[in-house]
Amino acid sequence: MNNRTIVLTGVTRGFGREAVESLIRERPRDHYVVLARRDSKGLAVELAEATGTPEITGVDCDLASLAEIMRAVEEILRGLDAGRLPPLGGFLGNAGLTVTTTEERTADGYEITFGVNVLSHYLLVRRLLPRFTGPGWIVLTSSDCHFGEFRYTLGATPAPRWDTPERLATPRAGGAREAGRAYATSKLGVIYLTHALTRRLPENVGVYSYNPGLVTGTDFFRHAPGPVRGVLNGFFRLQRVLGRGMTPQQAGTRLAETILTVLTAPTGSYLDRGRDVPSSPESHDEAREEELWREAARLVDPDRLMGRADTLTE
Repeated sequence: MNNRTIVLTGVTRGFGREAVESLIRERPRDHYVVLARRDSKGLAVELAEATGTPEITGVDCDLASLAEIMRAVEEILRGLDAGRLPPLGGFLGNAGLTVTTTEERTADGYEITFGVNVLSHYLLVRRLLPRFTGPGWIVLTSSDCHFGEFRYTLGATPAPRWDTPERLATPRAGGAREAGRAYATSKLGVIYLTHALTRRLPENVGVYSYNPGLVTGTDFFRHAPGPVRGVLNGFFRLQRVLGRGMTPQQAGTRLAETILTVLTAPTGSYLDRGRDVPSSPESHDEAREEELWREAARLVDPDRLMGRADTLTE
C-alpha cells in the first residue's frame, strides 16, 4: 500500500480521527488526502504534527454541498494528473451525521442525513472510480442499526424504512424519532451502495461496508439539544461499562487494523468491527441497489440541480 493516495472523509474527530492516525503511523510513507468539512489544511497540519509524517494534504470539502464535493474531486484529480499525488489506492467514507429533524436541508435542498451519508459518498466514489488502481479498497462506514432489531439498537434508533431515493432525499416533517429512522435508513443505503459498487469496480479493487459498533465518548450527538445530548451520551457510556461499546481509541484502532490486515474478505462484505458477517436480509436487494445507483446519479446531476435551484428561488 506504499506510495498510494488514500482519500478520507470523517476523520476530524472521534474514532475516524483515531483511525487515520493509526493508519499513518503504521504506513508512514503513504500519502493521505483528507477531506473535512472545515479547515482541512489545518487538520492536515495537526495530523502531520501528531504522527510525525509530512506527506498529508488537505482538500476543503463540505459534504453537505455537491458543488463543494465536485471542486474537491477536481483538486484531487489535478494532483493525480500532475504527479503531486501517487496513484489512487484507497477511500474511507467515514463521514456521517444524525440530526434531530428530517426538515434540515443540504445546500442543494436535500434532506441532510440522506444527502451527507449517502449522496455525498456516492458522488465522491463515482467521480474517483475510474482513477482507482489495484490493489485498492473502498470502505464505507455503515451501522448495525440497519438491522432494525432491538438487540442491535436497544430501542435507541427506530428501524430503517426504505423508500424511493427521491423521497428519501426530500425534506419532510419529522422530529427526533423520524430523524433517527432517517439515520438507520441511510446506513442501509450505504450497504446498497457497497453492493452496487461490487458490480462496477476496476479489477483488483474491493469494496466493503464497515460497522464500528457502539462507540462512546464521541461528538456524534453534537446537533442534539443539550438535555437530549446528555441523556444519549450517558446511555452510551453505560453501554461501554456493560461491555457493549468501545472508546474512540479502541474503535479507531480496530478500523485501522481492518483496513491494513483484514480486507481479504470477498468484495461487498459487511465487516462488523473487522469480522466478515452477514448484513441484514433486507440489505441484499439488487433491485433497490440498482435503483439507488441510478437515482443517485440523477439527484447529483448538475443540470438537474440548476433547475431545482431556480425552482426554489421562484
